Amino acid sequence: MQNTRAPISAIPANIITGFLGVGKTSAIQHLISQKPENERWAILVNEFGEIGIDGNLLNGQQNDSVFIREVPGGCMCCASGLPMQIALNQLLSEAKPHRLLIEPTGLGHPLEVLQLLSNDYYQKLLNLEQVITLVDARNLENKRYTEHATFVQQIAISDVVIGNKQDLYAPHHQDTLTRYLSEQGFDSKQLYFCEQGQLDSQWLVGPTKALIKPPCHHHHHEVDPTRDINTQPIPNSGFLEAQNEGEGFLSVGWRFSPDQIFDRQKLHRFITSIEAERLKAVFITAQGIFAYNKTADGITEIELDECLESRIEIIALHRDPKWQALLLNCLI
Repeated sequence: MQNTRAPISAIPANIITGFLGVGKTSAIQHLISQKPENERWAILVNEFGEIGIDGNLLNGQQNDSVFIREVPGGCMCCASGLPMQIALNQLLSEAKPHRLLIEPTGLGHPLEVLQLLSNDYYQKLLNLEQVITLVDARNLENKRYTEHATFVQQIAISDVVIGNKQDLYAPHHQDTLTRYLSEQGFDSKQLYFCEQGQLDSQWLVGPTKALIKPPCHHHHHEVDPTRDINTQPIPNSGFLEAQNEGEGFLSVGWRFSPDQIFDRQKLHRFITSIEAERLKAVFITAQGIFAYNKTADGITEIELDECLESRIEIIALHRDPKWQALLLNCLI
C-alpha cells in the first residue's frame, strides 16, 4: 500500500532541542498526543549515550501512524552526518510522514543538524519549520550551562524558546529567562512557559528563521556508522557495556539479555544512589517492566507493557567504578 503513495516532498520538519534533563522526550510524547488522527508522524531521536533508551520510552506511542527511529552514540551530525542520513532516509521511506520531529541529544550540536537538513537533497524533501528549544530557567544562574557551547547554540538557532518545568520555578525565574533572551539580543524569539513538557502543537507551525551559515565545526565524537552496539549480540555473560565521551561529559550504558530479571526494590536503591547529570533506563523486573528517568529534580518510574531487553544509560561528569557491580547486584 505504501508504495502507491505519491513521492515524499515538502514534509514539515521541526528540530526540538534543549540541554540534558530539560524534558525533551516528555515534550515529544505530549506533541504526539495532539497528532491529528489522519496524519503519520516520524520521530528521529539522537542520544549521547551508545545505548539507546528513548526509543523504548517513546515506543509505547508507536503505532501505524507514529514511526520512531534512534541514532545513539553521540552527535548525529558527526562523520558528515552519515548515521543521521541513514536513519532519516530509512525513516522517511518507511513512514512517508506528514510531519517529522527531530530530537538531537542535549549535548549535540543542533546547528550542524540544521545545516545537514538544509542541503540540496533534503530541501526537496523537507520544509524546515520552527526550531523549538526547551530551557529550564533555573539553570540560567549556573555558568556551567550559560557558558556551554551547546547551550549557547541551542538558544541561538531557536525560533521558539519554551521555559519548561515552570511548576518548579521560583517567582523570579520567568523574568530571568525573559531578561537573558533580551540581553542576548533575542527579543524576536517567541517565548512560552509550560510544565511537564506540555507543548502546544501550534508552536511547531511556521518556517524557521534560524541562520545556518556558520561552517560545521569538527568536535570530538568518534563515530563509526557501521558499528551499532544496540544490535550486537549480547555475550554469554548476559550483558554488554558501552561508553562515550564528549562535550565535558561521559556516558556509560549496559544492555542485558531478556532472561536477566531484576529486583525492583534493589534497582530503586541503586538508581537513587547514582550521582549523575542524567539517568534513563528500562528494566525487566520480577514485578513487571519499568522505565526510569532521573534528573536533578528526582526519579520517575513508569510501568511499561513490554520491552525487548533491559537497558540503562548514565550521563555524568565522572564514572564511579562501582556502578557495574552495584547494578549486577540488582539481578535476581
